[in-house]
Amino acid sequence: MRQNIPDNFLLSLEVAAALNQNQPLVALESTVITHGLPHPENLNLARDMEKEVRIQGAVPVTIGLMDGKVHIGLLDDELERIATAGKEIRKVSRRDFGIALARHEMGGTTVAGTLFAAYRVGLRVMATGGIGGVHRGAAFDISSDLNELNHTPMIVVCAGAKAILDLPATVEMLETMGVPIIGYQTDEMPAFYSTSSGLPVTESVMTPREIAEIARSHWEAGLASAILVVVPPPSEVAIPAELIEQAIRQALDESHQLHITGAKVTPFLLQRVSELSGGASLQANLALLLNNARLAARIAVELTPMLRQKPHQFFI
Repeated sequence: MRQNIPDNFLLSLEVAAALNQNQPLVALESTVITHGLPHPENLNLARDMEKEVRIQGAVPVTIGLMDGKVHIGLLDDELERIATAGKEIRKVSRRDFGIALARHEMGGTTVAGTLFAAYRVGLRVMATGGIGGVHRGAAFDISSDLNELNHTPMIVVCAGAKAILDLPATVEMLETMGVPIIGYQTDEMPAFYSTSSGLPVTESVMTPREIAEIARSHWEAGLASAILVVVPPPSEVAIPAELIEQAIRQALDESHQLHITGAKVTPFLLQRVSELSGGASLQANLALLLNNARLAARIAVELTPMLRQKPHQFFI
């Protein structure tokens, strides 16, 4: 349901028109551009993800912060600007919006930040690579992504949680928070780079329409949580779990030795795992992001007419 848009939110003309015309839209996070990948891979990926969404009949909405505004739908020159801003750009989760906006900082939105901003303007579907979760060996180090999934009624398409995390603990936390994990053509939670983690999903489905129907029924019942859709990485780039686990453990050991903490941990681990895997993890990451964007757009195309058929008061 579209809400009043804050003055410090700036919608692109395309996104504003699509919202007014009830066209399907897909929100895309920007920390994968600002912190997840090196240049020029990050810019190429951002453009390719938007292209995949358009091919499937939806409007891509990449979200980021610059010049004191939350940009809902970055233009191509803005994508280039955010992709080349350097490592000092802020990672923006829910807690960071006020600071970044007041200081006119450039920022890439995390999964949590993107969910907040996207739902604030009326979007219902988002694509990302992997969500945050519970960190290994630190039960109280929990990504704000999980809390946002707990109370933001959107569909989030991903390849599971980032493989550097404690996946069993993350699945348990999602269950505690009442977030259903819907496996797309799989009955196991993917392990981001790998197709399987051995962890069961809440329900397995075969089509985008089934996902849209589950989401509609979930929200019609008055439930306010997200629907987490997990899809394995394409088989041609998936990495055997035992191989990527070796690289992850070494990267974790190195991060501890170097005393890397806080928001710097995930970017370091992803970069180091890419190096240790000879670039295989990077190729898997790029492929799964495009795959997720493709599926998210198909879901948005199915969901949008369903939401039109019901009065707004039936939905959270």
